[in-house]
Amino acid sequence: MSNIYIAGIAMTVFGRHLERSLEDMAGEALQGALKDAGCRIADIGTAYYAGITNGPLQGQLAIPGQVVMSKIGIEQIPIFNIDNGCAAGSSAVHLAIQSLKAGSTDVSLALGCEKMNVADRSKGIAIMEGGWDVARAEENYQMLMKMGEGVEVPPGSESERPFSKFMSIYAAMCRFHMKTFGTTQRQIAAVSAKNHEHSTRNPYSQFRKSFSIEEILAAPPITYPLTLPMCAPITDGAAAVILCTEEGLKRIGADKSRCIKVAASVIRSFSHRRYDQPELHLSRLAANQAYEIAGLGPQDMQVAEVHDAAAMGEIIQAENLGFVPLGEGGPAAERGDFTLGGRIPINVSGGLESKGHPIGATGIGQLYELVTQLRGEAGDRQVQGARHAIQENGGGMVGVEEGAVAVHILSK
Repeated sequence: MSNIYIAGIAMTVFGRHLERSLEDMAGEALQGALKDAGCRIADIGTAYYAGITNGPLQGQLAIPGQVVMSKIGIEQIPIFNIDNGCAAGSSAVHLAIQSLKAGSTDVSLALGCEKMNVADRSKGIAIMEGGWDVARAEENYQMLMKMGEGVEVPPGSESERPFSKFMSIYAAMCRFHMKTFGTTQRQIAAVSAKNHEHSTRNPYSQFRKSFSIEEILAAPPITYPLTLPMCAPITDGAAAVILCTEEGLKRIGADKSRCIKVAASVIRSFSHRRYDQPELHLSRLAANQAYEIAGLGPQDMQVAEVHDAAAMGEIIQAENLGFVPLGEGGPAAERGDFTLGGRIPINVSGGLESKGHPIGATGIGQLYELVTQLRGEAGDRQVQGARHAIQENGGGMVGVEEGAVAVHILSK
């Protein structure tokens, strides 16, 4: 079977872009990826579009990919619309890889684009409420809240402003980790401070301001133990990636020295595990599967991008990816293990909480960072000597874990 490579990848600046249209951002990402790969639109054989908010926020309830791509020059070829919640972009990449492996084409495109900032901000927040079983929403919510029972909540630690129930769920996960493993609010704040510092080095990041741990702890509360800088914002943006077989690379004349090999691409879905069975977390299972496919292990990874819609997510996923044993993510974060220059730098891009989280574009944006690192083109945020990298991207929630998780391992 031919190896699969990322030949070209690009992203827009993530942020609040009220003046920009979906096709404007998608077109910028596409043209950047084409230029990076050295190919033309005519070279693309299949296309996968991740745009979760196009329907509820713009009214494009069906065929968003065909509509957006028709405006940026892509037509006639097979176009598929992907919804796997916040893992949609990574899922689009996975399916593009499958089309290459199946021989449907030798060049495939995955593109994610979201315009989440609209006049009525509550609509952007409400999008998150559809990321679980809506027929059992209240039952699910109450079940998940039980994870956090037994932790004393300080007075004044909940926002008076509306926020997504998913932040309450993340807070419950935080409290479960705190009472089970002794994780502290300060350790969670250390993740956030680290990622905001990383973001000052990333020109594509939504926020580029550093905060100390003390400033994170003193920031406006969302719901204990989360404060505002610990949570991902509402974000607009696009990202695109051109994937090729070795035959495709030859056909488009790509510079193979800059092409990055996809060593593993894994998608897994939830199970009905109990919340006191973290060793069965689907991200852990997906990561172990990806390591086996790639013939690598956690010790071989030099840089990682993980899903941190709240800062606690990085601690949980660092444990799931095998960088530290269960329960030791908090102390490792506080020691600086996950900081640029540390033992295993995580979210050098700034992560979702600082770089931004345009749902369908998020996973491809993570891969953009890792490709940039493996190419040695990350400037003053470069992880020296990076040869292998891992990405984790989760979407939605069923039971006590994500509905879908994607893990990709990339190799130089």
